[in-house]
Amino acid sequence: MKQFFYYDMETEIMSDFGFKEMQAIQIELQEKYKNNWGGLSPEKGRNMLLWMIIEAGEAADIIKKDGDKKIVNDGEVRQHFIEEICDVFMYMNDVMLCYSITPEELEKVYVDKHKKNMNRW
Repeated sequence: MKQFFYYDMETEIMSDFGFKEMQAIQIELQEKYKNNWGGLSPEKGRNMLLWMIIEAGEAADIIKKDGDKKIVNDGEVRQHFIEEICDVFMYMNDVMLCYSITPEELEKVYVDKHKKNMNRW
């Protein structure tokens, strides 16, 4: 059964949210600020990757400062943690866009890597 993606701006509801949808949102954001940010290119990809690592560090900092239990049980801490994880995904999608990596390419390599890992040990 095929699932369909939709995004309702008024209710902010998403269905079947994956890398295709993430990239579509990032393209929209990058297009809006193209004049300010300079667009996407392989040269910008390395900076995006560094910013992604910084955002991952911010997520790790929440774990360090607040602990696992608060991330699971405290709504405010959880929201902050998820926002930082979203920042990681946003930069990761920007990196993919900078290097013209499609969701289909990611899926194939991800599945191949999974199969390799399943037979590794």
